[in-house]
Amino acid sequence: MAASISLLVVLAALALSSASSFAFPHGHGGGPPAFLFPQFYDHSCPKAQQIVKSIVAKAVAKEARMAASLVRLHFHDCFVKGCDASVLLDSSGTIVSEKNSLPNRNSLRGFEVIDEIKAALEKECPHTVSCADIVTLAARDSTSLVGGPYWEVPLGRRDSLGASIQGSNNNIPAPNNTFQTILTKFKLKGLNIVDLVALSGSHTIGLSRCTSFRQRLYNQTGNGLPDFTLDAGYAAALRTRCPRSGGDQNLFPLDFVSPTKFDNFYFKNLIAKKGLLSSDEILFTSNPVTEKLVELYAANNELFFEHFAQSMVKMGNITPLTGNHGEIRTNCRKVNHP
Repeated sequence: MAASISLLVVLAALALSSASSFAFPHGHGGGPPAFLFPQFYDHSCPKAQQIVKSIVAKAVAKEARMAASLVRLHFHDCFVKGCDASVLLDSSGTIVSEKNSLPNRNSLRGFEVIDEIKAALEKECPHTVSCADIVTLAARDSTSLVGGPYWEVPLGRRDSLGASIQGSNNNIPAPNNTFQTILTKFKLKGLNIVDLVALSGSHTIGLSRCTSFRQRLYNQTGNGLPDFTLDAGYAAALRTRCPRSGGDQNLFPLDFVSPTKFDNFYFKNLIAKKGLLSSDEILFTSNPVTEKLVELYAANNELFFEHFAQSMVKMGNITPLTGNHGEIRTNCRKVNHP
């Protein structure tokens, strides 16, 4: 009992450290201090957030999956060079696009929605709202529109002048990474174990390809046996559309109970050994702290929403470009002056 109480105290302390200040001074380059804060565009582009939300709402109404795709786009941007819209850049003479990395190729989506938002904002207030802020706002609005929490987004990011396919290949957690590898990738970005579990909860919406979890069905550890942490009945159902070979692109809900609603069923599924990806299920099977967090979120949707919002703010504050650094792209797919 005493051990359980002390673990909860640790979790509470970690959760508090997940909450980030809205003000983030730029820490290098010798430029003037600059800050992220929710009111950044209140005078320069007062309709900015309204425009983002309306276009995201239209896209999600057209295709429910787009909500998850836009949240994932934000994640895959921030984990590479920071939240600087590098993931949006197409390949050019000087840039190798992150869109072609292993985690992103034939998988990352939502670029056309960002393009539409950018075009509308350029018309409303030219050369003012960054692509990086658009991606961040779109992730928040996507979450809220499908039943998840709403939070104030610190704004004022600027856009990168380059991309890093190496960073995209190496920094983004993969479905078959070990628990320690995933936790290390989070810690390298200043995120802790609470952030890891809370942000993984975004898998309560969206779809995943057969190729991302096939090894769990047939050969988890190289011995020709399925993953013993995967419910046998659930595994049998998955095998009907995810064979040993072929069907790589077949799609499956990450949360089979409520795949288009942002809720805590993702965590309930993990407890039932029905997490789709290995990187999901190991949160319940590989570490006592994450196991306890999974149980807490499964039992308390409000707590999950609170921690998820805090962790999204924290992730959105990973090494932003501010002040005189970077630029405001007029087209999110290319730098202004190649």
